[in-house]
Amino acid sequence: MAFLKSARSVETVTDAGYHRCDRGLYLQVAKGGTKSWLFRYKSPVTSKQREMGLGPLSLVSLAAARELAIECRRQLLSGLDPLEERKQVKRAQQLAQAKSITFQEAAEKCIESKKHEWKNAKHAQQWSNTLGTYAYPIFGDIAVSDVDTDLVLKAIEPIWISKAETASRVRQRIETVLDWARARGYVEGENPARLRGHLDNILAKTAKVKRVKHHPAVPYKQISEFMEQLRERTGSSALALEFMILTAARTGEVRGAKWKEVDLTTNVWTVPAERMKAGREHRIPLSKRAVAILMSIQSNRNPEEFVFPGWKAGTGLSDGALLALMKKIAFGPYTPHGFRSTFRDWAAEEAYEFSNETVELALAHTIKNKAEAAYRRGDQLERRRELMAAWANYIDQQVEQQEQRK
Repeated sequence: MAFLKSARSVETVTDAGYHRCDRGLYLQVAKGGTKSWLFRYKSPVTSKQREMGLGPLSLVSLAAARELAIECRRQLLSGLDPLEERKQVKRAQQLAQAKSITFQEAAEKCIESKKHEWKNAKHAQQWSNTLGTYAYPIFGDIAVSDVDTDLVLKAIEPIWISKAETASRVRQRIETVLDWARARGYVEGENPARLRGHLDNILAKTAKVKRVKHHPAVPYKQISEFMEQLRERTGSSALALEFMILTAARTGEVRGAKWKEVDLTTNVWTVPAERMKAGREHRIPLSKRAVAILMSIQSNRNPEEFVFPGWKAGTGLSDGALLALMKKIAFGPYTPHGFRSTFRDWAAEEAYEFSNETVELALAHTIKNKAEAAYRRGDQLERRRELMAAWANYIDQQVEQQEQRK
């Protein structure tokens, strides 16, 4: 065993084995010529001989290795075992890294671990859909340990009154995810989504919220009652409103629709970019009922003619036509635009086989997350065709059940 004092001797030594370079510091030369640093010592805890690697010579110089050895000797003087101290540091780093997982990652792990206890298989997708709609856009990509009360409120406060039942479920699911994360050691402290003794001091009382009778959007479970009354109406406005509900389109997009935008061969309605809120062309697959509505319209289908004409020749429906119709139906103080929210709530709670991305595409929503937007490819037309067919079928089934109950 040679004693190496200089950087030159360390570089040139070729004999395999251990070569002492300082007190406790050795250069280990493998048979293949690879060189690495070792610190050899007797553990102050177990009194056993131990070795701790300090890195390869290619990365750690003799001077740096001596500094590392000095730090190890300091630990020994303090009664600490250098190897055990290194393990503790590594564990702390791993814990810190674990705590850096995002809320969405934590939610997905939580759902995966809990789905086996749910009797209904669709619960997992309902959780994913509601969190994907209301929580992920706000703090999905934020470290789960950084989710605080302000972020939770930002997700649920806008819908706490207008969608009381949905908001309550979203809050409960956020709370469950954060409780799961705390149990796994990802977060510490009180749960910011806790209702009792916390959020109930900020938000309106749940019982009072649930007694609110009128919301901007018709609750999706009441769609059959509304649709039954709507289908008793005749005229362009009634057809346009049902068509809008079935396509989850915006009011202006439906009122401004022209026959040149509709392809009854492929059953696709293409709204040009200049008529879209996001300024991008939007293809909408038409369900059988939506096509039936178009086929029922008496028209020569001139490309420039409005699909849903107004009272005056050559014009479409007026801005207030659909709202006026809803007021006549007197189902409640809901708005035509609210049916997009009705569709969204149905998709989150019932259409568990469809991803959040598919639903967002159906609503022609713009992706706020630039990274996610960069990876989106295509508009999932055929998958959305299945989604819109499921929405139309749900409405028809609800209407049928409503009639059977009479």
